[in-house]
Amino acid sequence: MCRWIAYAGQPIYLESLVLTPEYSLIRQSLSAREGNTTNGDGFGIGWYGELPEPGLFKDTLPAWNDENLKSVSQHIRAAMLFAHVRASTGTATSRGNCHPFAWRQWMFMHNGKIGGFDRVRRDLMLAVTPALFGEIRGTTDSELFFYLMATHGLTEDPARAFALAAGVVLECMARARVSEPFRMTAALTNGELILALRYASDGNPPTLYHGRSEDGAGTLVLSEPIDDSAGRWHPVPPGHLLRVANGAVEVEPFQPATAPDGV
Repeated sequence: MCRWIAYAGQPIYLESLVLTPEYSLIRQSLSAREGNTTNGDGFGIGWYGELPEPGLFKDTLPAWNDENLKSVSQHIRAAMLFAHVRASTGTATSRGNCHPFAWRQWMFMHNGKIGGFDRVRRDLMLAVTPALFGEIRGTTDSELFFYLMATHGLTEDPARAFALAAGVVLECMARARVSEPFRMTAALTNGELILALRYASDGNPPTLYHGRSEDGAGTLVLSEPIDDSAGRWHPVPPGHLLRVANGAVEVEPFQPATAPDGV
């Protein structure tokens, strides 16, 4: 499973997430403690500067073996940061398949898998509105889920878009009689807030935590803790959506939803 970290708060350098912690994201790419995987199928970082759209830097090298990542991490400083190391669930290792994904001012990253993706991929692609179909660059279930959210009102109500996109996935899986579960933790931002989801159709989603940064100036949402500080990290319960806005953290129950006109 992939590993990722999202940060919102006072501006920090990216290296404080990917390089310097005891269990930094680069260390997690070599050996995730809670995912029991090596995440060497590419990486990506995203941040917001003076423009409304995020900047992205992605490559197919393992994060631990990319000197450019180490260098830019010491120079990129931002109030909203995403970082992701990838373990492929079957799709190719390419820049287009590396997270985060961006559309307009929105940025998205994901850990997990849509069960039976090869059997439902066509139906899911057809569920993306034609106006957005040409925006899809890769072949992952992660990017496709992001554009299902964009199809279902991401810019107006991102929490509702999460629920509707999940509902589309579950409906397509049911039609295809897929028994493999749909599991995900995912993070979404527009540069001002973070929404993070922990969900699985079988009640067994990947791990997800939140906590304050070491200096207390920001909030982290992450696949697994970056240190062993007692009491610093709080697990997000399965089937819950977390919202980080203006320094406050709210966690609420999550349920997939069905659009009035179906898939």
